[in-house]
Amino acid sequence: MLTTLQQLYLDDGRTVTCTSPAEARMLWGETTSRRGFYRRAAERLRPGDIALDIGANIGLTAMMFADACPGIQVIAVEPVPMTFRCLDRNIAAHVPGGISLQIAVSATPGVRPFTWYPRATANSGFFADREADDQATRTYLRNCGLDDKAIALITNGLHDGEPLEVEVTTVSAILDEYCRDREIGLLKVDVERAELDVLHGITDADWRRMHAVVAEVHDLDGRLQEVRELFDQHGMSVQTQQDPRLIGTEIHEVFATRPRAD
Repeated sequence: MLTTLQQLYLDDGRTVTCTSPAEARMLWGETTSRRGFYRRAAERLRPGDIALDIGANIGLTAMMFADACPGIQVIAVEPVPMTFRCLDRNIAAHVPGGISLQIAVSATPGVRPFTWYPRATANSGFFADREADDQATRTYLRNCGLDDKAIALITNGLHDGEPLEVEVTTVSAILDEYCRDREIGLLKVDVERAELDVLHGITDADWRRMHAVVAEVHDLDGRLQEVRELFDQHGMSVQTQQDPRLIGTEIHEVFATRPRAD
């Protein structure tokens, strides 16, 4: 599929580069909503912190983090070449001092197959599942009040995927290269069923300097409980919730924190 870069004008007057204005507008709404954990996590940031965004897509969440706390260092990570082009432009335009990295993140480094959805870039990933992704989208749209005819029109071909090979690193490898001695104010993980792999790529030493994690978790085979237990093991308090529009899907939000010294 031929995909071109487009522009979306945000309500605050800024322009962002994207491949789908409709998808970007939806993502911006989710990112800035006070119903979700992203805004709450951003409010805990302090100047000088690192905010590491794994699964950054075109960089809208990274922008929100930088808006919420000027003076942080944002590192935004996205493996898909076309999506990364948007991310790189948006970080350069709207995130002072931000770093954009074209790479995927998992438990171990290497090269892995990856599925890119050109029409639904935020659903791309190592474990893309067209049937499951179509069903989750149908449920979301039905919960938003759309009728079956509109849902069928929107989801037709939405998750036609293209195979890629992507380079893979770990969270701790990124931290070792870019911020060896700084506090990790926030780690954000949104990687479409690969969240546990990302979290398993964090060393004990890096867990100890991490103050907050916000993650999308797909509750398959007890994964939500497994993620909770992992945070418990590392001394972090955990909250979970599910967006009302996602009730009936496997998708949940997790927000883990540890106390910060005044």
